[in-house]
Amino acid sequence: MHFYKFHIGDYMSHTRHISLLEDLAYRRLLDFYFLHEQPIKHRDAARQIGMRDHEEDVLTILNEFFLSTENGFINVRADKEIAEFRKHQAVSAYGAFIRDNPSLKHLVNKEDYITHYLALSIDVYIGTLRGDDVPIKGTSRGDDAPLTTNHNHNHINTNATVVAFCLPEWIPKETWDAFIQMRKRIGKPATDYAIKLIVAKLERFKNAGQDVKQVLEKSITSSWQDVFEIKGNPYDIGRLTVASSNEPDPALLKIAEDAKKAAPIPLEVLAKMAELRKKA
Repeated sequence: MHFYKFHIGDYMSHTRHISLLEDLAYRRLLDFYFLHEQPIKHRDAARQIGMRDHEEDVLTILNEFFLSTENGFINVRADKEIAEFRKHQAVSAYGAFIRDNPSLKHLVNKEDYITHYLALSIDVYIGTLRGDDVPIKGTSRGDDAPLTTNHNHNHINTNATVVAFCLPEWIPKETWDAFIQMRKRIGKPATDYAIKLIVAKLERFKNAGQDVKQVLEKSITSSWQDVFEIKGNPYDIGRLTVASSNEPDPALLKIAEDAKKAAPIPLEVLAKMAELRKKA
């Protein structure tokens, strides 16, 4: 999101003790967090906000005002505001839909509409309401619209018709649904654009020989909001590509033979080494 509420009084009361550089780091970290809506990675946090030469100040703020998780640093209060922002968008979208489609008002359940909107399945839900000869006017998502009273949150397009997202047949629906639900559970519901990017990545992984189901399951169990290529274990690769043998490894045999031939270190040399260690 490109807009968030900033409570000056609350901020000042909680940050009076921090230095000027720490204050700058905190403001930049908040901007970065709201803009990307994802945990801040443990590595390169200072570089990501343009404070590479002040990494200590950045880490001080992260450790005090953010919560460290396996996926990175999160800010509980910011996550709550992001969730409220999304909920506000969903309510506004519902109002716009009813206004543009009054004949369907008796068919639409507000809570169901909001739930599907947040789960990014609103197009599918609306499709269940559509008659064969009844056109439906849709509203586009205003993901980054500021919450102001004089702003149109939904950018209503009266000429647009709803087009439901069609899941490719090579993506397991059950696993995909679980991935989308996991995104909701961690407070990071996927946008339409994010879904498009994720599907494109999955297609690349599939073409490279990856198991799409396993890729999605890895993200689900790790609570990742993105998908990543599964890296093979070098040991497994060697085990699968190198023929097994019952014969002893020649390299190991040579090491054993060399060990037998090795002469013990003379006592005077050991004593000299001990003396040098004491001086060090």
